[in-house]
Amino acid sequence: MMTTELLDVQPRELKFTFELKKQSLCSIQLGNKSDHYVAFKVKTTSPKKYCVRPNAGIIKPKATCDFTVTMQAQRVAPPDLQCKDKFLILSTVIPFGTTEEEITSDMFSKDSGKYIEEKKLRVVLISPPSSPVFVPINGELKQDPCYENSVKKDRVLSGVENIPPPHGVAEDVEGFETYKDMDESRAVKDVEELKPAKDVVELKPANVVEELKPAKDAVALNLTKDFEELKLKLNTVDSKLKEADLTIMKLTEERSMTTREKNMLKHELELLRRKNNVKRIMVGFPLFYVCMVALISLAIGYYIHP
Repeated sequence: MMTTELLDVQPRELKFTFELKKQSLCSIQLGNKSDHYVAFKVKTTSPKKYCVRPNAGIIKPKATCDFTVTMQAQRVAPPDLQCKDKFLILSTVIPFGTTEEEITSDMFSKDSGKYIEEKKLRVVLISPPSSPVFVPINGELKQDPCYENSVKKDRVLSGVENIPPPHGVAEDVEGFETYKDMDESRAVKDVEELKPAKDVVELKPANVVEELKPAKDAVALNLTKDFEELKLKLNTVDSKLKEADLTIMKLTEERSMTTREKNMLKHELELLRRKNNVKRIMVGFPLFYVCMVALISLAIGYYIHP
């Protein structure tokens, strides 16, 4: 049994800024307080509603690790922004050298005989700063009727509501919530699911439509002008690029010609040096030849005039 805590979890609550049809993120930091390598795994009571990355990992001794929880976009707001979802962080000591690929659910089973530490976190939903959900009426915060209508409309379009599971299903034998493994690879819900059905058309008064037509024409005219200006700028840039290409080609040709002339001058200089060396060899008589002629002349003179 461990006498000290394995992990320090900060913060101890998952706070999400709740807005309809928008995702919300929350980051949790895990600190390893022990001198051992610790493996962790994240579970939740609503795995289809959240996405955790990473949902499992290894923390070195005295080190920290962060994981991010993404709450999927919701169509319906819970009453009074009260959420009963909970998260469970399981941790246990593992041998040195264990890789993240070797982490399995069996490592966190109490039947394995190892010490399993549990950290429970609850979910807290927060209204955005400029939330349209509540408006002051007679000095009290009451729900905006427009918001109620939009919620009812979303219910009609989707046909599905986020109804919390019954307590009998969500509780296990010990009286706690049933936590399920998180699927890290589960993709975020398709944006198309959040769009209204094509068959449902929002009706607008005729005068509003007439007022929007001039604004639409003005926007179209501005877009046309901007497009023409961009086209002119692109043509100017294209012409400058062509001129630059021609200049580069000319400079390249001049450089190659200069290189060829330089090589020719070097070759001619080498030929001149060789010719000068040949002339130096041919000018004058060698010293050995002069000595031989002098000895022969002395010998002939001695024989002629003994």
